[in-house]
Amino acid sequence: MNALLAACLILPFASGVSPATTHACGGHPLDFDGDGRPDLAVAAPYDSARAGSVTVMYGSGEKVKLTQEGAEPGDSFGSALAVGDFNGDRCADLAVGVSEEFVGERVPGGDGNGVVQVFDGSPGGLVTGAELALAKPSSDRFGAALAAGDLDGDGKDELVVGAPSHRSGGAVTVYWMKGRKPYQITQKTSWVRQAAAVTDQWGASLATGDFDGDGRDELVVGAPADSVTMDGQGSATVIDVRARRARLLTQSTPGIEGASEKWDNFGAALATGDFNGDGKEDLAIGVPGEGLSANQRAMDYGDGTVDVLYGSSGGLRTDRTEAWSQNSLDGKPRYYDRFGASLAAGDFNGDGNDELAIGVPGEKAVQVLAGRSAGGLTRVGNLLVKGKGRDFGAQVTALPGWERYRSLSAKRPALDGLVVAAPDQGLVMYAPGRRRSGLRLGKVRPLSEGTGLYGYAFG
Repeated sequence: MNALLAACLILPFASGVSPATTHACGGHPLDFDGDGRPDLAVAAPYDSARAGSVTVMYGSGEKVKLTQEGAEPGDSFGSALAVGDFNGDRCADLAVGVSEEFVGERVPGGDGNGVVQVFDGSPGGLVTGAELALAKPSSDRFGAALAAGDLDGDGKDELVVGAPSHRSGGAVTVYWMKGRKPYQITQKTSWVRQAAAVTDQWGASLATGDFDGDGRDELVVGAPADSVTMDGQGSATVIDVRARRARLLTQSTPGIEGASEKWDNFGAALATGDFNGDGKEDLAIGVPGEGLSANQRAMDYGDGTVDVLYGSSGGLRTDRTEAWSQNSLDGKPRYYDRFGASLAAGDFNGDGNDELAIGVPGEKAVQVLAGRSAGGLTRVGNLLVKGKGRDFGAQVTALPGWERYRSLSAKRPALDGLVVAAPDQGLVMYAPGRRRSGLRLGKVRPLSEGTGLYGYAFG
């Protein structure tokens, strides 16, 4: 079926006006309607019998729910979200994964073919844009992961779509690179040159970042079930799409802290940010299946760790990587914590360096590490943020200036706040940043709530 927008207006969650229609967009990557205030999209892929929905909270106070016209139970509209300026009009656009949609008849118990619905930003808010699908769909779960970034340096973002169930073990497709048609990459691509197995889930997580400071983003493809040498150890592949270069990272890569073990799920979550303020982005890789407890058993959830690699003029360095766990931080590692199941980077104290927020859903918590110009992330003053919900921390993101609807174009940059979801209970909570030395966050407070795994993904 055709995936078209059926936007139904809901009462505003705070005082405000409808997105204005008399202004132009200002080019901020978090502003869908060009009013100069940050907007937030929250996915609920199990809403309405798993047909799915996405709630857009505009910085003006408007709240709009996006669904599909002719939606069918089980489609999972909102299985992933990505935000970027794909058409170069300086309004942020929203891509929505619909990974379980079938092109033809639904196969009971089978993986979906998947599509991606793009909504274009405009001075009046999001409007229906292109629908993307593979030319020869199979049980791909196309749209299970999404990422946006300027991979070719032309000033417009490309969209990367993960299809982790694609044939031999996963694929990613890059859209809107300058001078190129949609470009599919797999482990078997000649310049990637990796062994592929149907269970690898290559493309289950994605991220982009400019790790070498050349003005073009690189792509990171997570394969949390990749069995490079051990079952389910996981991997992450750093790709320069324009130059057609790929670099495989695992916990067995020389210089990366830790060791590859079965079911570690290295690469299950990815985040990029500048933790040391050198102008080059750094990469955090979640390893939520890592076992640290003495009585850890095979197939247990995992205590979890996070590996961090720092950018340089030559790209990501492996000679000074860090491995973070609750063994050296506030909190206590337990085999069910899944430390590193979600990741986000943001400047929560206004010092110009990004902090790293690490979801610990088994502990109903988020661990936050401070960034610093001298050395990057530090354990000094790390925070263990607790909230409501059985899986608080299952999803995290950073959003600037939300609590005051502050203009993103103000002379003083808006401070990031921490947004955390407990999707099993449909709760989304917010802790404002604090502009002060050290690392402090304001009190965690409810932001919104919904049904159907509300908060499963943020955009």
